[in-house]
Amino acid sequence: MNNNPNEGSRLLILDFGSQYTQLIARRVRELNVYCEIHPYNHLPADLESFQAVILSGSPYSVRSEEALHPDLSAIKGKKPLLAVCYGAQYLAHFGGGEVAPSNIREYGRAHLSYINPENDPLFEGIEEGSQVWMSHSDTIKQLPTGGVCLASTHDVANAAYRIAGEETYAIQFHPEVYHSTDGTKLLANFLFKIARISANWTPDNFVEQTIVQLREQVGKEKVILGLSGGVDSTVAAVLLHRAIGKQLHCIFVNNGLLRKNEFVSVLQQYEGMGLNVKGVDASERFLTALAGKTDPEDKRKTIGRVFVEVFDDESHKVTDAKWLAQGTIYPDVIESLSVKGPSATIKSHHNVGGLPDYMKLKVVEPLRMLFKDEVRRVGKSLGISDELLGRHPFPGPGLAIRILGDVTAEKVAVLQEVDAIFINALKEHNLYNKVWQAGAILLPINSVGVMGDERTYERVVALRAVESVDGMTADWVDLPYKFLQKVSNDIINKVKGVNRVVYDISSKPPATIEWE
Repeated sequence: MNNNPNEGSRLLILDFGSQYTQLIARRVRELNVYCEIHPYNHLPADLESFQAVILSGSPYSVRSEEALHPDLSAIKGKKPLLAVCYGAQYLAHFGGGEVAPSNIREYGRAHLSYINPENDPLFEGIEEGSQVWMSHSDTIKQLPTGGVCLASTHDVANAAYRIAGEETYAIQFHPEVYHSTDGTKLLANFLFKIARISANWTPDNFVEQTIVQLREQVGKEKVILGLSGGVDSTVAAVLLHRAIGKQLHCIFVNNGLLRKNEFVSVLQQYEGMGLNVKGVDASERFLTALAGKTDPEDKRKTIGRVFVEVFDDESHKVTDAKWLAQGTIYPDVIESLSVKGPSATIKSHHNVGGLPDYMKLKVVEPLRMLFKDEVRRVGKSLGISDELLGRHPFPGPGLAIRILGDVTAEKVAVLQEVDAIFINALKEHNLYNKVWQAGAILLPINSVGVMGDERTYERVVALRAVESVDGMTADWVDLPYKFLQKVSNDIINKVKGVNRVVYDISSKPPATIEWE
């Protein structure tokens, strides 16, 4: 499926392996401009349909033998081009200029000390003193042939330049990070004043175009979709339902590892939305398969295998189904490729390529070009409730990876009660929407306690709440002490078998959000 805007409103980002590449795309999308990320050595077949190009940064040096060499013959001097960091150094080093190791460490905040007074459109509305973010160990000592300096900092003489006679621009700082205070303005100047791209990438336009394309792609054939209760699968389901109606058959599997009462409550929400949903309670099947398994990856693979089996059984009950719909989003697509070729491994719970070949279904992924925040915006455009769109992310393996060690029905029941108290308290105290993800972890240890006059030796649970944008990095949330005190008291008093509550104050990195 190609749900891209029309020619003349598309931007290509060539990825050289920078940790910030996805962030460039997010900033561009926030300006309502459609963009795609492609590895530097795999130019899209429809290159001519892209109005402009951005070259990303890179962990590599242009001076090394491992320098990444893009084919820019159809781009430079022919399309508006903005080269960021490595891209800027590449154009200089291989264009008649000179790149050398920096005498000082050029990393972190800097301020523009000079902006070319010729009023170049790239720096329109940006003044001297503007803060920018540097992240490189090399620096441009001499500009390439035709290079004109546009901006400097106190330590970097050639912080930005352009090539005379071309719409080619280069900057040694990163406009995509929040630390560059006028970074969005600079990107907007490039997109709208230099590249003259149309800002027509909006949720409403996406919905309209995608509905038309889904109808063309699927025709009159039936589609099955595995609902999880999460934002991505929900938005995908509503979008498909809007396009093909009762041809869509949704399956919501209860693996016995969901939150307390979630199977029933989510089913009711879906049915209230008019979706054709079948609920399948396979709790016992999953818990039996998990018996005695303690290794996290083993648990993930077991859950994935059983899900495929259950889903395959149920899909056969939908006669003549030809399509499998998935809630794949753009980071999933990007992460399955890399600058050095396809990623060596994909996590076993990943939803890209999650079903075996024997199912013989064609795949439709209506959200595959959207970032997470865009999925929520599209969901809002579709009229999905804020309650569903605002749900915290929940791991695919569910509570199995929040129970350290082996998984039993009794442990799941305990953790469901603890989790329900914590999540409900966040909602009651208006903290839920200030947290990106929260949950409880059942630890494989007991601790000594005292209840009344009796000594206890019972379970320990850890509470986890983090703030994040996309889960790549996360900080623990500084929840009020009084709130944590109340939650702890409620858990210990109401959940039999738990006598100690701890709060996880680790950030990602070095820790991860989930414990397994």
